Amino acid sequence: MNTASINSPSDVRELTPETQFDASVIVRVSHLEVQAINDGDEPIVLVSDISFDVKKGEVLALIGESGSGKTTIALALMGYARHGCRISEGHIQLAGTDVTQLSARQLSQFRGSTVSYIAQSAAASFNPAMTLMEQVVEPVLIHGTMKRAEAEKKAVALFRELALPSPETIGKRYPHQVSGGQLQRVMAAMALIGDPEVVILDEPTTALDVTTQLEVLKTFRRVVKQRGTTAIYVSHDLAVVAQMADKILVLLKGRVAEYGTTEDLLQRPASAYTRSLLDAAQHLPRNSPWQPEDAPVSCLLEVREMAAGYGPLDANGQPKISILHDINFKLYPGQAIGIIGESGSGKTTLACAIAGMIVPSHGYILFNGSYLAGDMSARTLDELRRVQFVFQMADTALNPSQTIATILKRPLVFFHGLQGISLDARLKQLLDLVRLPHSILHRKPCALSGGQKQRVNLARALAAEPDLILCDEVTSALDSVVAAAILDLISELRRELKVSFLFISHDLHAVRSICDDIIVVNNGKMVTQVSRTDFDKPTSHLYYEKLKRAVPELRQGWLDEQDSDVV
Repeated sequence: MNTASINSPSDVRELTPETQFDASVIVRVSHLEVQAINDGDEPIVLVSDISFDVKKGEVLALIGESGSGKTTIALALMGYARHGCRISEGHIQLAGTDVTQLSARQLSQFRGSTVSYIAQSAAASFNPAMTLMEQVVEPVLIHGTMKRAEAEKKAVALFRELALPSPETIGKRYPHQVSGGQLQRVMAAMALIGDPEVVILDEPTTALDVTTQLEVLKTFRRVVKQRGTTAIYVSHDLAVVAQMADKILVLLKGRVAEYGTTEDLLQRPASAYTRSLLDAAQHLPRNSPWQPEDAPVSCLLEVREMAAGYGPLDANGQPKISILHDINFKLYPGQAIGIIGESGSGKTTLACAIAGMIVPSHGYILFNGSYLAGDMSARTLDELRRVQFVFQMADTALNPSQTIATILKRPLVFFHGLQGISLDARLKQLLDLVRLPHSILHRKPCALSGGQKQRVNLARALAAEPDLILCDEVTSALDSVVAAAILDLISELRRELKVSFLFISHDLHAVRSICDDIIVVNNGKMVTQVSRTDFDKPTSHLYYEKLKRAVPELRQGWLDEQDSDVV
């Protein structure tokens, strides 16, 4: 089997000896090492002894946890290292060119023509002040390989090939005028317009909801196959990788844990770490401490006929941009309810309205049987304490200039008036609750991993000792192993603290693994509510069935089985 243990990297280098003089090999990486320099001018090895080959038309996936070196390796293929980093050892050959020997001017010409890059967040990669067409044709105009008229004609052909709507006119739009899935495909057009030998796809569907992800995956896979494109696919999602890759390189802490064909790694993993990735990708259901028969007569939270949106109200009391319409549901003490739906369906707006960050234009919110003011500023201190919010991006939710101790002290002082020894003791108790070492108290968020930051995010919510925690996509930015650990933690907190959760996500697997009920939202309306016992049963609700079918399964061939009407 084409696999190797992390403890024997020499085996990895022997995986493809037959390609030593194989002209079909487009990408060859030998003993790659990338270093960073810390504040003390000391070298820190980010990735070490990385070797692999990719033949023409093959797709190689780089997978592993956040920080394992996936993107570092992908960027190195373009001769690029982040600020403060450098390619310190090894050779990188792309289409017969030794990338490590190119000058800055040669690299500028090399990127976009021989190798191109599709980033994770298309929204952050486009210039909002330029039309899509201006940005898609820019690479070939800069390199001088096409005249504008010819480039625009080719761009339209690519828009059509990538199944974009109105291919003749979509280029006249600005980035904010198309959906996330469309923008990701426009980025693919930008990457392909120069006919590169190699395309690097860096987590291109991570930020997309399941139905949009399916649409983009099918498009990418079709285009890669039809064009015979050689591709490097960076991801932490094994189910996605199973649909796209011919071979997989598994990374752990900057080294190769395992390397082989997709079939071998999925069916016969040799590395314990690969097996842990597979286990995390199974999304096994967690035991719930809440049972429907245990529900008391009175509920914790009741939402009645809620409508909400954004902008000033008109003469009829309706917001300029209406998002939610007639939302009704109940949540009981200790229960966890999942809210799912596509991007733009109103999930986050619902959570913000419950938290008081958006004032509902109609309807009521009852908490413990009492009416809750729609505006957060009109709520009592105790009402604010009882409902806490955990945001999606811990990077932006935690103040980067403050230590973890300062971040966690604030709710303890604000809600409970703690100080001195009692405050310090409670800080340590909170870290114990979320399984973090006490040593992080004096660190700042930038010194923590993504999973650690999300645990701090949870600890801050728990500091208030709430009855209800609103979790908004808290695992979407995390790799599968870390996300599974966060889901385990939430399940443990439910058992230990009897806290209720409203869990908002587009990841149906995550929601099903920890929630007692699922509320399905589409276009701002509640489509259906499904209980835990009925999760796997067929329903008459077509939209819910569509969401279920759009979740990738951890097996090869799943993408080929999806009907075109799913997307």
